[in-house]
Amino acid sequence: MSAQITQTTSFIGGRHVPSLTTYANIDPATGDHLGDVSRGGPDEVDRAVRAAVKAQREWKRSSPEQRSRLLVATAEVVRSHRDELARLESEDTGKPLSQAYADVDVCARYFEFYGHTIESYYGHTIPLTDDMHAYTRREPYGVTGHIVAWNYPLQLIGRAAATSLATGNCAVAKPADETPRSTVRLAELIHSVGFPSGAFNVVTGLGAEAGAALSAHPQVAHLGFVGSTQIGSAIAHAAADRVVPTVLELGGKSANIVFADADVDAAIPSLVRSIIQNAGQTCSAGSRLIVHQRVHAEVIEKVAAAMSEVTIGHGLDDPMLGPLVSRKQQSRVEGFLTDIGGAEIVTGGRRPDGLAEDLAGGAFIAPTLVDNVSPGSALAQEEVFGPVVAAMRFDDDAEAIALANGTEYGLVSALWTQNLSRAHRLAAEVDAGQIFVNTYGAGGGVELPFGGFKKSGYGREKSIEAFDEYTQTKTVVIRL
Repeated sequence: MSAQITQTTSFIGGRHVPSLTTYANIDPATGDHLGDVSRGGPDEVDRAVRAAVKAQREWKRSSPEQRSRLLVATAEVVRSHRDELARLESEDTGKPLSQAYADVDVCARYFEFYGHTIESYYGHTIPLTDDMHAYTRREPYGVTGHIVAWNYPLQLIGRAAATSLATGNCAVAKPADETPRSTVRLAELIHSVGFPSGAFNVVTGLGAEAGAALSAHPQVAHLGFVGSTQIGSAIAHAAADRVVPTVLELGGKSANIVFADADVDAAIPSLVRSIIQNAGQTCSAGSRLIVHQRVHAEVIEKVAAAMSEVTIGHGLDDPMLGPLVSRKQQSRVEGFLTDIGGAEIVTGGRRPDGLAEDLAGGAFIAPTLVDNVSPGSALAQEEVFGPVVAAMRFDDDAEAIALANGTEYGLVSALWTQNLSRAHRLAAEVDAGQIFVNTYGAGGGVELPFGGFKKSGYGREKSIEAFDEYTQTKTVVIRL
């Protein structure tokens, strides 16, 4: 953050805009106060949208070459501030520093990827008759609004901003209440490379105030949301009231399905990493472990052993596992573990022992493996959003698919098998937006379309497909 800024403020029209009221930003590892955050509301949102509307009058006329140059420049300036951004991200979210560095790198990659690909994004000509010339244009919506979650703030807003700006829109972002600082810093960096003032604006504040105002603003022409299914439904209703399109990335209850012929030793690192990455606070976390009964005992034993080796601590010390984002989230996760029916907590299930004295007030949960979980239980059906995996067993392929598809969600799944015929066949049967085989991408790369089936949302982000989400088709027909 710039030295003259004493609190995290909204960034509107190229300037910092403080609010009359603030709230505290808390370090989830220690409970300490990281600073104050401006509590923006409808007035700040209206000011930000008006700034974006003004900027878009210029930006929509920019050439793909101009957009490409500024997007690639943004990637470069993000990389040049890598240490600063990673520290902000680690402090706000609690995630290990190496994971925060990865988030910065991915954010830069979004701007680079869309900067390189926007010059190859065209409409189409359509053959009709010899005396008719028909073609399509892909045109921006105008002002796009983005409300994102606290688990990957820099990645989530980076992909939204890069796609929106690449396609000629201008944007207003509302970062999560708990994690505003990296988004505001990103807005400063975007402005610094030469985008029009107001091309990308950030309003800090609470979701019920600033987020609600952004989703209801009459001049926001497109909405994107990343977060819970409950809030996503409210965003979709607000968009429907104004008949504007939305992209929703919502909850997940993703499954790792381990078959009897799997290379178990090769799978274990991914099975563990998919649930402890970002303390399990990932919509695509591998939160269900569905194992063939023939290898069930081996998999459970080896996952538990690997979890016992996980290091835990302050994110800036770069352990394998940091805290949850808040004490509130810690209590929520603990609530799932108080009544597990006939299931068995194999390892974890509580706050970890042996933490440093200064971390006593942190929001930590030990890596947790719960075995023999009932498929209909809350632990198997609901998104815990913590380092907790629910294990269950199956006898045959049909039962594995029934278990995998047996929730309201469908974001990511993985198949662990050495039988390629089974892999292809079952990949078609699993209801999920991404299917991995003998690996687990937790959302995959920048180049891969990402989005959900069922209550995991709709629309696709990442990849070239995201351009289609942020533009509208205009068809032109000319009699020659």
